[in-house]
Amino acid sequence: MRKPIIAGNWKMFKTRDEAIAFIYKVSEAMPSIKEVDSVICAQAPLMRCLIKRQGENLRIGAQNVFYEDEGAYTGELSGKLLNSYNVDYVIIGHSERRNIFNETDEMVNKKIKAALRNDLLPIVCVGEHLEERENNLTNQLLTTQIKAAFKGISAIDMERIVIAYEPIWAIGTGKTATADQAEETCAFIRTLVREMYGSVVADAIRIQYGGSVKPANIDEIISKANIDGALIGGAALDADMFITMVNAAVKK
Repeated sequence: MRKPIIAGNWKMFKTRDEAIAFIYKVSEAMPSIKEVDSVICAQAPLMRCLIKRQGENLRIGAQNVFYEDEGAYTGELSGKLLNSYNVDYVIIGHSERRNIFNETDEMVNKKIKAALRNDLLPIVCVGEHLEERENNLTNQLLTTQIKAAFKGISAIDMERIVIAYEPIWAIGTGKTATADQAEETCAFIRTLVREMYGSVVADAIRIQYGGSVKPANIDEIISKANIDGALIGGAALDADMFITMVNAAVKK
């Protein structure tokens, strides 16, 4: 039985005061970490104040990591530094990083390795553009992304990784893949992992859905057999909505 994981991606939102107000409201309201992994991924300057107040059942993640542990890389964020702050998770390969900052599959692979060697748990994003779905290229694209992302990653390390399927056409648009569409694609991802790593890893790895997830649709989405939680953008900025969505996962 895979433990569900609900992760909020705050992107470039919230000031320090807003973040503190949020976590004071949320941290004591989280269900047991034995039932669900609850994660907030915030801008780097916010992480220390969040970690200090995260409580027993909430974990804090980063939104990016560089693939070297230190060096002359102005503006980048090292896994070594994140580890020293007791950050637990890191998002890697989000479509905004790929599309705006030109991150390649090879860079994603290097960042996953950097996260793992610094004891960070990667949430690895994959997903297609609308035209790729309309041209029945979703599975082909995901195969390319996943095989490149996890090149050289061991089976043991794969069990520590979360895969987030995020159709790019559904991120921040208000559009959502139907629960059946999301399940079909997440099932394909699990089948691909089974081909690459075998049934033990495929049965253990957690696959999230992301893309305009909100309280109104989360129950249906995470009820599906191959969907183990959600990576949530805008709706995770609201404390009450985040609490509702985390509690929905407990009922999965």
